[in-house]
Amino acid sequence: MNNHSGHDHASHANHGGHGGHAGHAGHGGGRPGGLAVSENGYTLELDATILTAGVQRVSFRVMGPDGRPVTEFTPEHEKELHFIAVRRDTAGFQHVHPVRDEKGTWSVELALEPGDWRFFTDVHPAGHDGTMTLGVDAAVAGPYDPRPLPEATGTARIGAYTVALDGALVPGEASELTLTVSRDGRPVTDLQPYLAAYGHLVALRVGDLGYLHVHPEGEPGDGVTAPGPEIAFMATAPTAGTYRLYLDFQHDGVVRTAEFTVRTTAAAAHPDAAPEHEGHEGHEGHHGHHHGSHAHH
Repeated sequence: MNNHSGHDHASHANHGGHGGHAGHAGHGGGRPGGLAVSENGYTLELDATILTAGVQRVSFRVMGPDGRPVTEFTPEHEKELHFIAVRRDTAGFQHVHPVRDEKGTWSVELALEPGDWRFFTDVHPAGHDGTMTLGVDAAVAGPYDPRPLPEATGTARIGAYTVALDGALVPGEASELTLTVSRDGRPVTDLQPYLAAYGHLVALRVGDLGYLHVHPEGEPGDGVTAPGPEIAFMATAPTAGTYRLYLDFQHDGVVRTAEFTVRTTAAAAHPDAAPEHEGHEGHEGHHGHHHGSHAHH
């Protein structure tokens, strides 16, 4: 893991287009987002919380403090709303972009298998001071066949593609994760921009699906960020534990998702640990005060 200088952290925190960091800085090392269906007077309301298996149209609204559906949003990463669906056993991850009608009802098609699901919306309502993540449960009828958590590994394979993960998640501290994309053993150097980035990374805490939506260092067209094979992210684990990471990247016109299981690594600054023997992540410790800017957007 590369040492990351302070000015790089600052540039990420002020990164154009990420808007409203202050509004959700509380999602940082303290707690992840998406654990509540309602926040700051805004509520995620599904038309149906019991669904049929298969490809289904899901519709919902974001209700505002005035009790009416929100119809004006500040776009984040080229979209007014980002929608994440995942089954409670972390299978079936989908990052989709619903369509809104003029009355504020959103709809999108999801591929659903039986079981308990969690749906997340990442939104910045116009007039609110930042982005928030709301989460709601839904049940998909049918015989549920829960899958065991995949083993922790530093490599994910999607068809001809391999994505290698380098770096560690550190509780309460910002640390760098680098994902390297190759196809048929050759580095991919022509990743395509997807929602104003070369990759999107979502992290979910195993056990309660606490949600962290992180974004890469740099952006396409900034003169310094290469279109692969490496995509670097800053991420903060709010607590020790196991997390599922989902990387969306686009190549040859297709968005693909690489999945990882990651366990946090202890930081050197632990109060009852000997600082000389706690592993290499300790050099990140003095950046801990930055974590609020990175943990969610």
